[in-house]
Formats: sequence, structure tokens, C-alpha cells
Amino acid sequence: MAAFECRMTQYPATVLGRKARPVEKIDDSIRALAERMKELMVEHKGVGLAGPQAGVDLRIFVVSADGTKETAKVYINPEIQVGGPLEEHEEGCLSLPGIWGKIRRYKKCTVTATDLEGRRFTEEGEGLLARAFQHEYDHLEGIMIKDRLSMAAQLRARKRLRELEEEAGQQPA
Repeated sequence: MAAFECRMTQYPATVLGRKARPVEKIDDSIRALAERMKELMVEHKGVGLAGPQAGVDLRIFVVSADGTKETAKVYINPEIQVGGPLEEHEEGCLSLPGIWGKIRRYKKCTVTATDLEGRRFTEEGEGLLARAFQHEYDHLEGIMIKDRLSMAAQLRARKRLRELEEEAGQQPA
């Protein structure tokens, strides 16, 4: 059992920009990872956190609509189906501190995933829960909110993105 180094990861970390790998086996290291991800989500005042945001290249996320560890649920190797109309809401991201923008997402979303006991389950979400599912799933696909911002919002975010790159010791793109 290999333990994962799990810490909040911010742009421009490369793990955030690539598609995550499936979880092959649910063992104690995955259970410990899920527990640490819940802690990070609560500590950073989020409602969800994906494996790549924790610096781990795996298809796993946790979501809690009220932002508490007690209600946080783990989704391993999730698949999503979206539905209903699109709606635009202000959205931020723990991996992009200081960047907010109006993001269009579907009002409804169904997630089929595996839990920590290895059982497949399906859950439907609307509103904030549907938005959280889609946001975290995007992370598993290597997509961040900066990629979904309107052109004007991308221009407004440029300075902050440059600051994050400099903080990380990278040269601005």
C-alpha cells in the first residue's frame, strides 16, 4: 500500500492540466486519500475537491453541498450525464485562488461512481450539487474554470494567472 502525498495544489501545477488516471484498486491508501481530501476541502472552505487538486493524478473527488466533512461523499471513477437547461453562475476554484467568473453549467447532473466499499451507485444533483459534480469532473478531465471563462473574463483573469505562475516560480506564458 503506497501512501499518497496529498496537499492543496494550485495553478499552474501540471497535474491540474491533464486527464487523471482511473483508480485501479480501492484499498487503505485510497481510503486515507479520500479522508485527507475531505479535510483539505473543509480547510479551504470548498464544496468539492478532485484528486488533481490534491496533487494526485487519480479519478476521485469528494463533494459536500454544505462544505462539511460529515456530509462529504466520495466518488471514485465517476461518470456524469448532464441535463436540463444551462444556467450561468459565479464560480471559483480552490486551485485558482482569486479568480471568479460566470460559468455556464447544466442545472441537472447524474453521477455514477464507486464508493469506498467498491459498490457502484448513482446520484442525481440539481443546482449547487449539479454544479459541484460538473466542476470536479472537469478537474478529472484536466479542465479548469479558467478554460470555461468568457473571453472578457479570461482577459480580466490574466494578471492573477500571471501572479500564480510567478508564485510557483514559473515564467509567465
